[in-house]
Amino acid sequence: MRLMPIVVTVVFTVALAYYIYTPLPDAIQEQWKLMILDASFRTAMHLASLKHWLGIDHYITSIRGSMAVFEGTIKGFGSSESDSVVIPGVKVSDIDFVGIPVRLYEPPAGGEGHLRRGLMYFHGGGWALGSGKKGSYDANSRIVSDELNTVVVSVEYRLYPEVHFPVPYLDCLAAAKHFLSPEVLAKYAIDPERVAVAGDSAGGNLAAAVAQAISLDDSMSVKFSVQALIYPVLQALDFSTPSYIQNQHMPILPRTLMVRFWLQYLGADLSLLPQLMVNNHSASHHSAITPELRSRADWTTLLAQKYKKNHRPVVAEKGSNEALKVPGLLDVRASPLLAGPEVLAKCPRAYVITCEYDVLRDDGLMYARRLQDAGVTVTNDHIEDSFHGGFSLTVWPMEFDVGKRMFRGYLNWLQNNL
Repeated sequence: MRLMPIVVTVVFTVALAYYIYTPLPDAIQEQWKLMILDASFRTAMHLASLKHWLGIDHYITSIRGSMAVFEGTIKGFGSSESDSVVIPGVKVSDIDFVGIPVRLYEPPAGGEGHLRRGLMYFHGGGWALGSGKKGSYDANSRIVSDELNTVVVSVEYRLYPEVHFPVPYLDCLAAAKHFLSPEVLAKYAIDPERVAVAGDSAGGNLAAAVAQAISLDDSMSVKFSVQALIYPVLQALDFSTPSYIQNQHMPILPRTLMVRFWLQYLGADLSLLPQLMVNNHSASHHSAITPELRSRADWTTLLAQKYKKNHRPVVAEKGSNEALKVPGLLDVRASPLLAGPEVLAKCPRAYVITCEYDVLRDDGLMYARRLQDAGVTVTNDHIEDSFHGGFSLTVWPMEFDVGKRMFRGYLNWLQNNL
């Protein structure tokens, strides 16, 4: 009988290790830390799905609750996001821009007699999770404001399930137009020639779409000078690009989760997920998807051979009627990669971070190529040893060396180009 506790302990330890362990590419560093982070996220997802199935709560709301508990636990150990980056002098204010909540960061240098940079940031989270006021988003905004003497505006756009497309985009566009107004720029002593828009993941999608809209708006006397897109999601036509296939089981953002995020954002039926996984929503006989439109997201011509490898395109001959009717599928406000070359030609200079081990790698690579083809100056910072979400992993306890390196590259580019 004395052996029983030992046996139970061994079995539990083995089971826990099996649950946590995920095979990862050799190039990725700090692998066990990433596995533990991924296992924590998967656990939160499983519990949220169970509560949703039982009718207790919406699964996204449950995930937000789990994240809040985690943040509260970290604070209990005496290290919150505000404790982790203490920058005296950076003024932080929670205000509204035309009814849209934003967090404003003003640098300690002030604007007396000197104009400052401006930057608007849209956080990631699959258009459903996240907040610019928490964790690394808050910490990084403080650092950008301080080191680059920049007025940073982090936008709290509305999220799924409360809303879906185009509401998050419209929130961000309204906040951007307000920020770029001469009156607001003058109020915060911002140089109108040095204003950037940036975002990561779903926030990168919003930043690209907003940059396009502002570039085309002749009523705007001030436009963004540069755009910084961190592993942006840019198209929903093809979920079988080489990076979607290569990285379909990678931690943080597996292929199925990204497709689900898209269905949620577009307000589509979640039961269509299996159809989208095999590209039945963009079948070759889809009358609205012209050859010209399809070519704008054609990885066979837009990617370098080292990314294409031996992958083959997946184009369904005949998709299901339901999948073909996904709302917003071809709307460039949702899929900026589908914009025409005449639109891209007017866009600001771009910094695009892509990660080798990310399902969204090819979205960013294709957009960088198309912007370049349209005559836009582009810096594509491809991180060979990184994964989706790495840019946000800069704050204890989930602080990764690759995350700090990516953030420093972003800072350096803004320093030299904004």
